[in-house]
Amino acid sequence: MSETKAARTGSGEKKGDILVVLEKQTSGGVSIEATSTVEALFGEQIRERAGETLRELGIEHAHLVAEDNGAYDYVIMARIEAAARRLWDVAEPGCPPARKVPVASPVRDRLRRTRLYMPGNDPNLMFGGGRYGADTVILDLEDSVAPAQKDAARVLVRNTLLSVDYAGAERIVRINPLSTEYGAADIRMIVPAGPDTILIPKCDCAGDVAAVEEIVARVEAEHGIAEPRLLMPLIETARGVLNAAEIAAASDRVCALCFGAEDFTADLGVERTREGTESFVARSLIVLGAKAAGVQAIDTVYSAFKDTEGLVESTREAMMLGFEGKGVIHPSQIEPIHEVFRPTPERIEYAKSVVAAIEEARAKGSGVATIKSKMIDRPIEMRARKILRLAGALGLLDEGDAG
Repeated sequence: MSETKAARTGSGEKKGDILVVLEKQTSGGVSIEATSTVEALFGEQIRERAGETLRELGIEHAHLVAEDNGAYDYVIMARIEAAARRLWDVAEPGCPPARKVPVASPVRDRLRRTRLYMPGNDPNLMFGGGRYGADTVILDLEDSVAPAQKDAARVLVRNTLLSVDYAGAERIVRINPLSTEYGAADIRMIVPAGPDTILIPKCDCAGDVAAVEEIVARVEAEHGIAEPRLLMPLIETARGVLNAAEIAAASDRVCALCFGAEDFTADLGVERTREGTESFVARSLIVLGAKAAGVQAIDTVYSAFKDTEGLVESTREAMMLGFEGKGVIHPSQIEPIHEVFRPTPERIEYAKSVVAAIEEARAKGSGVATIKSKMIDRPIEMRARKILRLAGALGLLDEGDAG
């Protein structure tokens, strides 16, 4: 039982958030003081939601002061629950909101051109994350969340997964490393809420994947989750780069390898440059490791989000190296990256002609096809089919076009 008398979570200054100050009491029941920027419309509803949350948490004596700035119910519940967990031994699962978003079936091979990072303790940014068209959204519990707010962010991310529809985007949660006090607790709270994929930071070896998988599998069994969640190792160190192949092959749940250049260059003790020459070898090794295991490779973020020209150059290089996507720290980076990965009409038409030629040759019992006197071999066919699969996923093919 905590000896702390009061706990504070959230913010009354951030849009879409609420500041909660919960004071532990020994008698007198529950009292609530709440103000809101939307008092006229929702003031009474906020107080009712706060009272219901405290009752569901089994709290009988407390004084709650709240300053609301337009928070949704699931945010109010998260902030109160996080404060309560700092004061009482709350019985699991706490007070999660009713599920509004169905649990999706994770898809190993899907579009991952962009993965948009959103701080896990910012309800407004997370709520709007699905409107920008990123293929993947990442609710981040690691680098973007201060240690003192890790517990509050964990509850908020769980409630967000249960409540916010990301319009078909893959929903990933970046947990904290298991080497910290937060990692295992992240998995226990997040997995029941049904993310598609868990992003494993600072992944240095196959054992790091196995350790996360063991906890995830245990939580899935406890909660009757039939479809295994996917894993996405994030390689950010020299050791991790050298072990990329074994990391990619560590589990059938691994769907992609990601590269994190900021921590990687810090590990090397060098500056990160616009050209990225210091990470060229590492990026190449990660692509090779991923491809050897039959999974996707996804490049690091381009940190200078106002430098669109540099972003496009970096994305073109990533695509030429074999990456299927790139990290995104600002919504304005999404469309330029998508445009780079979008097959041109000329490439699509050429890919169609390659597939048509090879299939015609096979229908005639020949294993050799040519286009304009150029022999079509297996690697050319594979590249053509990859272009058509991407074009198909983007809706760029006519009905009946082969992939």
